[in-house]
Amino acid sequence: MNFEPWQWVLLYGAALISGFSKTGIPGISILSVSIFTVLLPARQATGVVLPLLIFADLFAYVIYRKNLEWSRVGRLLPWALGGLLLGWLALGRVTDHGAARLIGGIIALMLGLHVWRRWKNPADLAAHAPVWFGPVMGVFAGLTTMVANAAGPVMTLYLLAMRLPKLEFLGTGAAFFLLINWIKVPFIAQLGLINPASLMLNLWLLPAVALGALLGRPIVERVNQRFFENAALVMAALATVKLLLV
Repeated sequence: MNFEPWQWVLLYGAALISGFSKTGIPGISILSVSIFTVLLPARQATGVVLPLLIFADLFAYVIYRKNLEWSRVGRLLPWALGGLLLGWLALGRVTDHGAARLIGGIIALMLGLHVWRRWKNPADLAAHAPVWFGPVMGVFAGLTTMVANAAGPVMTLYLLAMRLPKLEFLGTGAAFFLLINWIKVPFIAQLGLINPASLMLNLWLLPAVALGALLGRPIVERVNQRFFENAALVMAALATVKLLLV
């Protein structure tokens, strides 16, 4: 894979954000996905991003392993597996052009969910969450993570509704994605989206993922989270417009 210097800068920045989003501010993961999808063919980007996320998941799990609720993961996982199958079928039937439109639409929807949950009171979410809320979020999380590696806002909405404390929020999310991303590997590999070329690019980008993951917890305790999320939302929205207009 040949990239211009400015593209390498963006790739390393996206990889760093991938790590940081797992241990720091989950909402900015949308920006990382958007950058990769703009710089690479849409379907190919899915295969490149997945190993980076798994690497970041390992850091997040180690850091927050004492702060997770396996029962929450267990309730969501069966429904998420159904969503994974739907996403696998979709990826196997679309072109790069169609995938770009699909991923752009998914990211746009995720941005909408992210904005909505920010002004929605978490207590109201928990109080009014109907019986179908968990299963629907599970299927949607599986579908969006398979097609676009963009299930962060769905998981955020679900965990907010469960009213988990901050550390349990991060730990439970880390455990869920560690499991679901490993499950995705054979499906993505079967589609040919994980290959020697994509893995070589992963090797170049892993140091940036590790740096982002290590910076996550200390930085998130010191910076204004709203500023980071606002900047990520704006840039991800611009990338989404580009994907939808290809």
